Amino acid sequence: MLTAYRLLGVDFTSAPRRAKPITVARGRLSGDGSGVHVDTLDALVTFEAFETLLAEPGPWIGGFDFPFGLPRSAVSDLGWPKEWRSLALACAAMPRPAFRACLDAHRQARAVGDRYAHRAVDRPAASHSPLKLVNPPVALMFLEGAARLARAGITVAGHVEGDPARVAVEAYPGYLVRAITRASYKSDTRAKQTPERHSARGAILDALCAGDHPLGIRLSAQARLLEHALADGSGDTLDAIVCALQAGWALRQRRYGVPATVDPIEGWIVGVPAPSPDAA
Repeated sequence: MLTAYRLLGVDFTSAPRRAKPITVARGRLSGDGSGVHVDTLDALVTFEAFETLLAEPGPWIGGFDFPFGLPRSAVSDLGWPKEWRSLALACAAMPRPAFRACLDAHRQARAVGDRYAHRAVDRPAASHSPLKLVNPPVALMFLEGAARLARAGITVAGHVEGDPARVAVEAYPGYLVRAITRASYKSDTRAKQTPERHSARGAILDALCAGDHPLGIRLSAQARLLEHALADGSGDTLDAIVCALQAGWALRQRRYGVPATVDPIEGWIVGVPAPSPDAA
């Protein structure tokens, strides 16, 4: 039964520490499967704690907020492995300076105005190129996250079949949140954690609890947890909760919401509609 699955929503960082942990929202589907109840929040301050999370026995499905794959064109240009697990492990084996140098060289070799290659899903999701090293450094998130998924022996939707009772899907809170509001709702800089951003988080939480968003799943949680998400100006708590909702939605979908035609090097963000066969 789907309700037996635990839901994980993981707001990831490429450098976990006490000031900026990996935030995990834990929850479950409601009895009729139409909603997600978030029970608890965890703060993981080391990658070892993250690896322990991945090793937890199932059944669980987690929505992880980092790019699982890279643009196939870039992988080909760089001469990197064209099988996802091999690619993730090969990148992780590089020292960070070498990985950065490869991406810098690839970017500089491209035309001005088109420096960053994108995956097929990045345009419709309005997500950053996973080759980006700053603001935000999603390439480093891929570097630290994808190989750990690959080593964990789990099913990584759209990429590799593993333990069917432990499933990872690529989540992206920004895609769902933009359907609710275009207002900025978070900042890691305390001085920028303004009343306006606080109000935006409140509007997002209200919409999630009402199911008034494209996934249609209602969020529920104890008041203190929702109050914490509202008060957290970094947005990490709210993003982890959104990832849990995206995981809950994916659990109810065929192939976890990943299109059958997905490129296994690139992957797919759950909740983003599959492209039309007639699309250019």
